[in-house]
Amino acid sequence: MGVINRRDGILMGLGVAFTIGAAATKGVGGLTAFIAAALALAVLATLVSSAVEAMGNSVGPAMIGILQSALGNLPELLILIFALDKGLTGVVQATLVGSILANVALILGAAFVVGGLKNGVQTFPGGAARDIGLTLMLAVFALAVPSLTSSLHTPAAGHERALSVIVAIVLLVAFALLLVYTLTQERANRATSPPVEHHGGWPLWMALSVLAVTGVLAALVSDWFVVALEPSIKTLGISDAFAGLVIVAIAGNAVENVVGVQLFYKNRSEAALQVVLQSPLQIAMVVAPVVLLLSPALGAGGFTLVLPPLLLASLLISALVAVLVVFDGESTWYEGVVLLGLYVLLAASFWWG
Repeated sequence: MGVINRRDGILMGLGVAFTIGAAATKGVGGLTAFIAAALALAVLATLVSSAVEAMGNSVGPAMIGILQSALGNLPELLILIFALDKGLTGVVQATLVGSILANVALILGAAFVVGGLKNGVQTFPGGAARDIGLTLMLAVFALAVPSLTSSLHTPAAGHERALSVIVAIVLLVAFALLLVYTLTQERANRATSPPVEHHGGWPLWMALSVLAVTGVLAALVSDWFVVALEPSIKTLGISDAFAGLVIVAIAGNAVENVVGVQLFYKNRSEAALQVVLQSPLQIAMVVAPVVLLLSPALGAGGFTLVLPPLLLASLLISALVAVLVVFDGESTWYEGVVLLGLYVLLAASFWWG
């Protein structure tokens, strides 16, 4: 089945068109270039999601979530690296927290609403949901340790950089072990369960080719996005914190924005939950540590995981919400409304800085 359907063809055409548009406007700068780059990232992210979904016959829901989130977080990782290189430390910190918050409140909330209105009460394996929720909570609590040592004036205060590096290394090792555990469990599950067919319409070679091309284009567009970010913040009159927490976080998580809602709408709630929650998990356990460890090479050797109080509170709230909403193994549209309301309130609190 190597036929490209009309939707796929349109997506590929839009991906090329928006990337060309972003390239053409990068010299102009300002809001126009920012919007063009954001649109290009969104379309490229959608292409990534289509390519990964086409591989659904070869991997299970957990691995789909891991692959989808890893590739979906690539533009965000690049955006954070370029932003740190340009000295936008506040934007980087807010984006890390905002990406986690957006996935567990905004995206999961929208997915619950759309899926609940179409399919009623949706269920997913409670054990798997609790595992990923608790892992996310532990990872977020680890990220919070440097902030707590600083604000509580413990003997570790003054050594936040060293402590942040230790936290980053521990999280990366833990994520590597999590991959081993997930692969082992998935292999065991596939051996005892009948295969589930997901017809993506693309052969494996095409899916891999799309992933390779979109990865290269995403790297280019991410750089243009950051170049246009600072003048756009001034034009819009918003704070660095709000820009990072909301605008950059949503743009950098375009894959989860699209795929999570689509999968809940199609009543594939197990795969959807994996996609949505794997993203903040990987941000906490991979993206934040990698950005921290690379910071000296980017001229930001003083960058740490110490967060301002409101960002720290938002980070901890995100982790607790992630566990609470999935603990019962089901979702309703009303739960989605509550999550969206929480996101609006927290986002509004950063409007002024």
